[in-house]
Amino acid sequence: MAKNKRFDQRLAYVPSDIWSKIIQIGELKGQWIAGAQLSPQVLGRLKRSVLITSTGASTRIEGARLSDEDVEKLMRGIGIQKFTNRDQQEVKGYFELLENVFNSWKSLKFSENSIKHFHKELLKYVEKDTLHRGDYKKTENKVEMIDATGKSVGVLFDTTPAYLTPKEMQELVEWTQEALVEKRYHPLLIVGNFLVEFLQIHPFQDGNGRLSRVLTNLLLLKEGYLYMPYISHEKLVEDNKPDYYMALRRSQKTFKTKHENIIPWLDFFLAIFLEQSQMAVELLSKENIEKLLSKKQLSVWQYLQEVEEATPGEIAKKTKVARPTVNQVLNKLLRLKKVERIGLGRSTRYRKL
Repeated sequence: MAKNKRFDQRLAYVPSDIWSKIIQIGELKGQWIAGAQLSPQVLGRLKRSVLITSTGASTRIEGARLSDEDVEKLMRGIGIQKFTNRDQQEVKGYFELLENVFNSWKSLKFSENSIKHFHKELLKYVEKDTLHRGDYKKTENKVEMIDATGKSVGVLFDTTPAYLTPKEMQELVEWTQEALVEKRYHPLLIVGNFLVEFLQIHPFQDGNGRLSRVLTNLLLLKEGYLYMPYISHEKLVEDNKPDYYMALRRSQKTFKTKHENIIPWLDFFLAIFLEQSQMAVELLSKENIEKLLSKKQLSVWQYLQEVEEATPGEIAKKTKVARPTVNQVLNKLLRLKKVERIGLGRSTRYRKL
């Protein structure tokens, strides 16, 4: 298809600085996979925190005013909260959809049907969107830049006309599916191309930006970047919002010309993801040890900081933590290079490095 050819031409030449970011991200991905095994309790706490942070950030990018604290209060009272305004309705939809992606990404398919279903779920509590959720737009829309007060400060670019949207979405999704299966390009280039084109088409009447960030999480999880639920991608985008809009604008204004150029977008997308990857690996580092340990495990670590050295039996007795748990945390601290083992057998002792 001609449309598919467009995407191939975009990725025909990728400059060295883009490849440098991709290589660094790949190394960090390997470090995460090979790093310490985080406990389910720690991962659960991190995921819960990221769900709140990502929901707050993603909705604020689009002009909502709820703080992370507001989001947390809202979600804590989820059983009794009456969602009366649009911000609250949007927050609940985003939180639940992202949570589903984090928990079920292995079984979720990437397809046009799933994209429409995600849109329906994203807006299922938003009363004003009842008529069009889950359906491509029927009227034209524009991409506007939203300031901190939620007001539009100008149109960034015009989007695909409504009558062309089904055709262009079909071609984009099919190309993306095939390119990922065939490993035609590096998956980060394929995902980056999908996102910038999706946001150019702007296929739905509302919710496109938020949906693009949910899809970012899904696609990157499916490509093996398993730390997505533990460091907020959305927060990094929010923190760099002017650059986000500028990168989209610089790339998308070249679309459907003789010289399409998505390098400005890829540069931004990969810079954000590189920072996210670095932050993920830092979770495994000594400076963040407290984040990695459960309450009982933390008491073992704190005790070792107070004494010269100790045997596992002494640690268990002093901390009132079961011996098997003590052994588990000592092994974890060894992997993190936080303690060293002295001696063998019954005389084995541990001390902090």
